[in-house]
Amino acid sequence: MIYVTRKEHFNAAHRLYNPAWSDEKNQEVFGPCANNNWHGHNFELIVTVKGKPDPDTGFVIDLKVLGDIVKKEVVDKVDHKNLNLDVDFMQGKMASCEIFVMEIWNILAPAIAHAAPHAKLHYIKLIETPKNFVEYYGE
Repeated sequence: MIYVTRKEHFNAAHRLYNPAWSDEKNQEVFGPCANNNWHGHNFELIVTVKGKPDPDTGFVIDLKVLGDIVKKEVVDKVDHKNLNLDVDFMQGKMASCEIFVMEIWNILAPAIAHAAPHAKLHYIKLIETPKNFVEYYGE
């Protein structure tokens, strides 16, 4: 099995806030991430696809094609946006990195399978800060 990886970058703002809780409870649980005026990050998105190389091309997936998919399906929709307000696939959801990475998976997995039927999305890593990141394997 071969694993190929593409890394993309985007900037986005969000707010962690549970509307069922008081402002005090949100502040207690989420701290500065509950800021009424949002806060932003310079995100890195790392996408790994697995499969056996196509005998005609030698590729598991053409990395240019993978980059185009990630850019069109995710980066163009979230870059310089507010995840809570501007991003259709995050509407009504907690804008935590955990939820965000699962929603990204739900978008990329079928797009990658369509583009490269012998390949499968294996792993996504979403880096929010140099110290904080989430990893998701679709489970």
